Amino acid sequence: MQITARIAGHGEVPLLVDLMEEFYAESGYALDREWARASFRHFLSDPSLGRAWVLFDGAEPAGYVVLTVRFAMEYGGLEGFIDDLYVRPAYRRHGIARHALNTLFEECRRWGIRAVQVEVGRGNAAANALYASFNLRPRDDDRVTLVTTLHDRPEEPEGSGKGGGVGC
Repeated sequence: MQITARIAGHGEVPLLVDLMEEFYAESGYALDREWARASFRHFLSDPSLGRAWVLFDGAEPAGYVVLTVRFAMEYGGLEGFIDDLYVRPAYRRHGIARHALNTLFEECRRWGIRAVQVEVGRGNAAANALYASFNLRPRDDDRVTLVTTLHDRPEEPEGSGKGGGVGC
């Protein structure tokens, strides 16, 4: 087994959409494939937004990871967000997610990113353990992240609470 992470380009959009659909299906989400295609095209067209990698086990696509980037006043610089990390079930527990995070954190250091965040379900023990090994921990203050959307998006199942790392 040879694990690699390849920076995604526009040629990988169909594969990324397939992987994203698998990831969403595990969480009970339906994916609007056209919306996902357009999102990846937009994201991959502007390197300042972050980076996506396709993860491989040999020549076989095993998953993907997406890092988005923003300026955060709290850190006085760039902050990364692990937007999606998905490893196909057949490839889990083989070090692929760990390799993805090593690759992602190396890139963060090169960019001078000062902090990294991720959303993960409380009950996802495997993902929580993986993230903890990279020193990602729950906030230790009283802050809660609030969100609203300003544009239409695909419907999400009520009360599903999607969070990155479901498919680690």
